[in-house]
Amino acid sequence: MPLDIMGLLFFAYRDFTGDADAILSKSDFGRAHHRVLYFVNLKPGMTVADLLDILKITKQSLARVLRQLIDNGYIEQKPGESDRRQRLLYATPLGRAFWERLSESQTNRINAAFATLPEGSRDTVRRFFVQMVEEKDRPTLDRLGLTDGL
Repeated sequence: MPLDIMGLLFFAYRDFTGDADAILSKSDFGRAHHRVLYFVNLKPGMTVADLLDILKITKQSLARVLRQLIDNGYIEQKPGESDRRQRLLYATPLGRAFWERLSESQTNRINAAFATLPEGSRDTVRRFFVQMVEEKDRPTLDRLGLTDGL
């Protein structure tokens, strides 16, 4: 069993999310809010349906989180151009700034870790994470541009 990798993944994730969790809690937000902000900033104009598919959460769970982000001015919804029933999601300037603030410590942590690894390790790490994702969900990684260059 890869118990060492499992343990390392636990501690890495705990520390990776810790700094952002502290910032989120000051705004009465949690990790679900962070995930929504991440994907909406990654792909502006994403539909609610796509976000539900990515996050694998219920419509009810997303509705609560999304409502808080919209009501607080972090996200805005616009109807689709060809299908007015679609709800397209965009980060507001406030939402982009907050996401950048949340991402700063995580970016620094990732960059510091890569700085200790041999050149070319970034693609190896990316391939490792791609392989951890269910095969049926890998096309989503491609659509989000997370596998570019692999």
